Amino acid sequence: MSSWWDRLPRPLDPFGSFKVKMGLLVGGAITLAAFTFWIGASWQFRYALLAALATSLILTQFLAHGMTSPLRQMTAAARAMARGDYSRRVRATSRDEIGQLATAFNQMAADLGAEDEYRRGLIANVSHELRTPITALQAVLENVVDGVVEPDTETMRIALAQTERLGELVANLLDLSRVESGVITLQLKSFRVAEFLDDAVTHASASTDGVDVAVSVAPVNLAAVADPARLRQVVVNLVDNAIRHSPTGGRVSVLASSGDSELRIEVADEGPGIPAAERERVFERFTRGATSAGGTGLGLAIARWAVELHGGTIEVMNGGPGCRIGVTIPQSKEQVA
Repeated sequence: MSSWWDRLPRPLDPFGSFKVKMGLLVGGAITLAAFTFWIGASWQFRYALLAALATSLILTQFLAHGMTSPLRQMTAAARAMARGDYSRRVRATSRDEIGQLATAFNQMAADLGAEDEYRRGLIANVSHELRTPITALQAVLENVVDGVVEPDTETMRIALAQTERLGELVANLLDLSRVESGVITLQLKSFRVAEFLDDAVTHASASTDGVDVAVSVAPVNLAAVADPARLRQVVVNLVDNAIRHSPTGGRVSVLASSGDSELRIEVADEGPGIPAAERERVFERFTRGATSAGGTGLGLAIARWAVELHGGTIEVMNGGPGCRIGVTIPQSKEQVA
């Protein structure tokens, strides 16, 4: 019955004020009652009065139902959301305060649904990321305990690699938590770009796996203003990603230059590159390309956040046999000076 009522037209929706609607409702009911009473004046008084009351009540019920229908729908949707169903929406055709509330309610429901989907995806992804190195580490240790393999240098190196992967994941999750909470603010400082990049590249990866990393800065004495800690996250994540996707004996190039009131940093590798269809998604959380070579799937997402915190841009650039990712950080002459 209620769904049938909800499909009825709402003639008062075009009016932008609930007060005006109430006035029209009362006025319309009184007018209709008076008109009905006047038409039935030749009848007996009590029949005319009953007819007037009946018609006014029907009109009042019809109009009032259209006015309050969004409230009932919001109540039902709120109860559904309490059960975890964020798909319910309210018919928001009215232009008054209730219509505005219904529109805001729908937006809230959409936002909550997106947050719930993100939370579920985050839990699933984190569980998967933790399970993989833990399972591998457990297998190595069980083999050592059972005497299947000797606790030699190679076995310990495998175990160490898994613990390093766990440490990387925990560090990235901590950074992600700070990003989501918005507690990180920029600490802008002036620094020499060449020295900064040399230090960042040194810490980009514990092992380059035979990959040569070259840094080039033009001009050599180039200076910039940024948050060194946040920008270091960007460079470390980009270089680490480039090393993982580079072949043995490959080369990773880190280029820095100054543009029109901006610092430009480009990291290029000789790996398989990123298909055009995946270039936008690689900066999303827990996203890996078809040529994934490990990692947590968080590095590029954190890099994008750090760049955007500076008001800059980060993108996968065209050209080159491998992958080229460019970063721009706004600068001003007064800051750099």
